[in-house]
Amino acid sequence: MKAKVYITLKNGILDPQGKAIQNSLNTLGHNEIQEVRVGKIIEITMDTLSKGEGEIKLKAMCEKLLANTVIEDYRFEIENGAKSEK
Repeated sequence: MKAKVYITLKNGILDPQGKAIQNSLNTLGHNEIQEVRVGKIIEITMDTLSKGEGEIKLKAMCEKLLANTVIEDYRFEIENGAKSEK
């Protein structure tokens, strides 16, 4: 089973990396840019018995290690199209 985990900063959390990219894009003449937010994508391949088991394991991985749930949100997609969000 393959999954993609998307991790982004929660709304209201400052994103200095995104701001630096936005400023650089504006400097290059892309003045239409209103905001840039930076996140992470983590691709995971795992052996599980079922999609449900995979979702449970992915949620645990995100909560315990992959995302800092104080300042980040996460969602994941399992290759067959199932989606889950927090």
